[in-house]
Amino acid sequence: MQNIQDPQSDQPELTADKTNTEKTSIEDTTTLNTAESAVETMPSLEELLKKAELDAAEHHDAWLRAKADSENIRKRAQIDIANAHKYATENFSTELLTVMDSLEAALAVENATVENFKSGMELTLKQLSTAFDKFNIKVINPNGEKFDPHQHEAMCTVDSELAPNTVVHVMQKGYILNDRVIRPALVTVSKAKET
Repeated sequence: MQNIQDPQSDQPELTADKTNTEKTSIEDTTTLNTAESAVETMPSLEELLKKAELDAAEHHDAWLRAKADSENIRKRAQIDIANAHKYATENFSTELLTVMDSLEAALAVENATVENFKSGMELTLKQLSTAFDKFNIKVINPNGEKFDPHQHEAMCTVDSELAPNTVVHVMQKGYILNDRVIRPALVTVSKAKET
């Protein structure tokens, strides 16, 4: 009689077994849906290749534009440098035009006296000195100073009461442009006295 089972006692066992089966089948369905959705969202190799080709084309285009820009900048810089060399003295030349005008005006006067010429030349020299000052051109006039081979060129040596290697006479003034000698002063230098 042990083989007879209570229908009520079987019922809960079937229900629990059925519930476990349903849970397993829901979990399997969820796992399958997740796997299917992952497979669906994963792009194909052709799509990946097309995207990579588009990206490569965009990068190549950007590279070409950057290369063209740098080439244009290089060409503009070369033109600017050439113009700077070509027109470097433009401002200085403009300042010298007033000196030229003064000299031409002095020569145009027909009945000028020596005094008029002298005063005109003094004014012209003043204009030229102003232009030199504006462009930082300084005069080297070393009379009585110690001989400096970097700024002076000795034309000869003479006996003198001055100390040896002292400039006795300036034959031609020199000029400095922004601390660079553009023409040395031509000088006569004293030599050491012979004993």
